[in-house]
Amino acid sequence: SNFSFLGLQVAPAELEAHILAHPDVSDCAVIAIPDDRAGEVPKAIVVKSLTAGSDESVSQALLKYVQDHKARHKWLKGGIRFVDAIPKSPSGKILRRLIRDQEKEARRKAGSKI
Repeated sequence: SNFSFLGLQVAPAELEAHILAHPDVSDCAVIAIPDDRAGEVPKAIVVKSLTAGSDESVSQALLKYVQDHKARHKWLKGGIRFVDAIPKSPSGKILRRLIRDQEKEARRKAGSKI
């Protein structure tokens, strides 16, 4: 399902298809994460391909790749998190709710460190 960013529609599937076309990516999921100013921003959860470089270099490449090809409201303002595997159902559907819950938990942990 789409999410809205500054009143503009973002379809996660469109961004996922674009990111998947990048040679450094073997799998990905795009979710909305809360943002103080925008309401929600896209964040990419990415499984790197075997030939990909460091997290830092792939991050930079993917941010630029999206910026070069997509409208500003679709840019990965929420950043990129690298994982070993994207959680999926037996039929291969991305478990977005599970990913969002993982993100919430990570943010909660980060917040409690301060």
